[in-house]
Amino acid sequence: MSVMEQSILAGGRLSNWWDEINESRQWQDGVFYFLCAAYALVSSVALVQLIRIQLRVPEFGWTTQKVFHFMNFIVNGVRAIEFGFHAQVFLFRHKVFTLALLDLPGLLFFSTYTLLVLFWAEIYYQARSLATDKLRIVYICVNVVIYVIQFCIWIYLWINDSNIIELIGKIFIAAVSFVAALGFLLYGGRLFLMLRRFPIESKGRRKKLHEVGSVTAICFTCFLVRCFVVGLSAFDANASLEVLDHPILDLIFYLMTEILPSALVLYILRKLPPKRVSAQYHPIR
Repeated sequence: MSVMEQSILAGGRLSNWWDEINESRQWQDGVFYFLCAAYALVSSVALVQLIRIQLRVPEFGWTTQKVFHFMNFIVNGVRAIEFGFHAQVFLFRHKVFTLALLDLPGLLFFSTYTLLVLFWAEIYYQARSLATDKLRIVYICVNVVIYVIQFCIWIYLWINDSNIIELIGKIFIAAVSFVAALGFLLYGGRLFLMLRRFPIESKGRRKKLHEVGSVTAICFTCFLVRCFVVGLSAFDANASLEVLDHPILDLIFYLMTEILPSALVLYILRKLPPKRVSAQYHPIR
């Protein structure tokens, strides 16, 4: 047998192995229940951290830190429920319901982590003695526009199941992920470079530098991967994330773009606020 024939035979075996896993009900259940457990764990960690923060500073309302952990609890909790009932989620009669249930937590994930971009932008602008009044308005407006566009896409698909609109919807999700990646690169990078210019003896400089740099790298990477995979799935049915028989692809995608990034960021930002709150730790108005 020639080398070429051996390569073709090995490729065929690999393809058969991949197809057998994808079509196996046991593998599907195992992967999606694992994702359910992983999301439930991350959601629980976020909730515990939120409670700890509330106990530490009960006199303050919904600060940026509290909102961030609460939204992490919601996003990961919804994902856990979705994958716990994966058979029902992926087998809706109208595919638009599957798309909505899978994409909505992704949009909430975008809102949750761009909250960090907003927080860093406020710190950067304050350090430069620039006005920060409009930053929060911009954050809210961007999110409102994104949700309105996405809901319009879902409504159109519910009324008229169109492959072209479904394609546009996936490209839109990819574009949203790309915007988030740029946001982290722009403001995370700016804050990182600003902190590097502080005197070496500045208190907490090294720790804050590591925190900003690590979170920026993690979030930039996860949103960029999301952008690439969702964009690829728009043009290649074999990369679709909305079907039951792609469990391994779903496992890799959700681990890389949501579970691991959330777990790492929650670990990096695990420090509780001081009992006497500093001027930078202020409630959202």
